[in-house]
Amino acid sequence: MIEIDVHTRDDGIGVVVPRGRLNMVAARQLKEVLADLVGTGTSRIVVDMAETTFLDSSGLGALIGGLKSARQAGGDLRIARPVPAVTTVFELTNLDRVLRARDDVDTAFDD
Repeated sequence: MIEIDVHTRDDGIGVVVPRGRLNMVAARQLKEVLADLVGTGTSRIVVDMAETTFLDSSGLGALIGGLKSARQAGGDLRIARPVPAVTTVFELTNLDRVLRARDDVDTAFDD
């Protein structure tokens, strides 16, 4: 089971914090959270993965879907603080080139 916390900062950036295993069951929930954010006008999103213990292809699909939606709305989706297990999945799938990890949630959109 996964818990997903969501909040929007004062600067309009949405922060999504998935806690636990981001697998096939949890991917649908993450996809809905990301779609809701973009649908309500929050197109700049940071996914803080410091507490995501596992990531599979379904979770990757939800992240890529969120990235696509955010970009179509004129924003972007950034990944922050991934744990080593998540970083390994990004590297093995070459998605680390698309979803470049940021060291900090607060500075994820500073570049």
